[in-house]
Amino acid sequence: MMKSYDELVEIALEARKMAYTPYSHFKVGAALMTKDGKVYKGCNIENAAYTPTNCAERTAFFKAISEGEREFAAIAIVGGYEDREELGLCSPCGVCRQVMREFCEDDFKIILLTGQTNGENTYEVYDLPEILPLGFGPKDLKVK
Repeated sequence: MMKSYDELVEIALEARKMAYTPYSHFKVGAALMTKDGKVYKGCNIENAAYTPTNCAERTAFFKAISEGEREFAAIAIVGGYEDREELGLCSPCGVCRQVMREFCEDDFKIILLTGQTNGENTYEVYDLPEILPLGFGPKDLKVK
């Protein structure tokens, strides 16, 4: 069953609670929906050596890919410092955008929480080319 954008944001907020962030204290959650409506949650997982740190978006993608999923419809991303009740915009890093380009079509939706007012979540929705213009992906490596 397909989830609404509101539901995906709520699932991402749940995933954010699982984040392991002893260094930055910046917790991120993601909810990745497949084209058939299945949802995979991800959170960011830090490491003292920094480079092994994994973002919430990639955690969700890698969980889904490892389970055989290959067709994705949307991802909701939420984030902010652990000691703040109100969350604002948290956009994906460049590496996560490139992972999205690897596995998603141009109509893939990225839902970014922009705020919370009176218990209501507000968000913006983007297509993949909007957040990764002129992206390089699998189609660029096809033999012509």
